[in-house]
Amino acid sequence: MSGFEGGEAVRRFAEEVRAERPDLALLCLLIGAEADAELDEAGLDAAQIELDRLAGQLPYRPSGGPRAWAVALRDLLGEEYGFRGSAADYDRLESSLLHQVLRRRRGLPILLSVVWVEVARRAGAPVYGVALPGHFVVGFGPPEDPERQVLVDPFDGGRLLTDEDASSLVVGATGAPLEASMLTPAEPLDVVVRILNNVRAWAAARPERSDVALWAVELGLTIPSHPARLRYERGQLLVRRGDFLGGAAEMEEYADLVEVVDEGAAERVRKEAFAARAMLN
Repeated sequence: MSGFEGGEAVRRFAEEVRAERPDLALLCLLIGAEADAELDEAGLDAAQIELDRLAGQLPYRPSGGPRAWAVALRDLLGEEYGFRGSAADYDRLESSLLHQVLRRRRGLPILLSVVWVEVARRAGAPVYGVALPGHFVVGFGPPEDPERQVLVDPFDGGRLLTDEDASSLVVGATGAPLEASMLTPAEPLDVVVRILNNVRAWAAARPERSDVALWAVELGLTIPSHPARLRYERGQLLVRRGDFLGGAAEMEEYADLVEVVDEGAAERVRKEAFAARAMLN
């Protein structure tokens, strides 16, 4: 259960992802509301106020362009407040929850980047998230102009990245070289999908936390153009949690969706659904 009554956090999340301009901070906080039973409306407001407070400590339009903004954020968030990450943060669900990252000042690269982006945006900086493969960072300045674009790594306290640094991050994650297309601004819903994928990966490594996997999948299903396979994943989770009829129905609906492109896969899923129903006998 969350601090919101009867699925209210999911309803608000579903409403916000369909907004013309989705509020990234609010979406991240609503993810936190599904994970944290203590996070209520007042907690959401407090987190937004904290982002406003941090933004208020940045200099007014520092001279020097994108680099000056990057340095100002590094000095404030990375050095003065100590926001950064470590290898241990990958083992903690709190590292994917914005309200906890604001409290602990620790988190995964993508959540720390959300903090950087939201604080800088409130202060008027030309800022955006950059979804490098395997490691999320933050960009300042025009993304179409590599000579003026400045990248920083919030996970490393806001370290300013050289071209070689950015390339090394990509090569280390994928073995492939950095491409210009990787440096474009990440849309809010793309950021949220990546956060939910991280939560699902965390839960998949901990079978006893199928509750976390289930709410992450259910939030993902509210996002427009979500992968159809999430329906199948939800069905499996429901069965694992003892809802055999609900899980079977979900898998059958998924089978109907994929049958037009893969009859074999649809048949396998229907057999799995039949087996789930048989568990009731």
